[in-house]
Amino acid sequence: MEEVKDNNLIEFFIKGIILDPTNNVPILLLEDRDLTMIIPIWIGFFEANAIALGLEKLDSPRPLTHDLLTSILDKIGITVKKVVITDIIESTYYANIYLEKDGDEYIIDSRPSDAIAISAKKGNKIFISKKVIDKASPIMLNSETPDEKDIKDWLDNINPEDFGKYKM
Repeated sequence: MEEVKDNNLIEFFIKGIILDPTNNVPILLLEDRDLTMIIPIWIGFFEANAIALGLEKLDSPRPLTHDLLTSILDKIGITVKKVVITDIIESTYYANIYLEKDGDEYIIDSRPSDAIAISAKKGNKIFISKKVIDKASPIMLNSETPDEKDIKDWLDNINPEDFGKYKM
């Protein structure tokens, strides 16, 4: 995937993970820093679990794949700088993980859920390119402090095809 320049990026944070009420698939909710929109991304159960553990700063009894990867990166001195969701192609989201070692930057193609699981564990910033936001039809929030009722009302009327379902 192509590199996305910083001026085409908007910072997001993990609002939460909920289950799609129609098929019980986890939905990752990413909210922009200005609290004006939410981007939903359907993800797998294992990735949802890894993200949830990272958000809660909990460790599993044995290292999960994302734990293993972050341990390897730490041991060999590679820093995760940021995660960028770069594109949507045929309802599939794409992301890059930006790594740094000894002043050199490396951009690694990734599924957004894996990149965000690492980000949740490491506390890295998450960005979404403006072209993804345009394609994703984000949920625009009406107030400065959105409440859970707005999200629940939205979920009652959600159509997964509108946003791009995460494919395994």
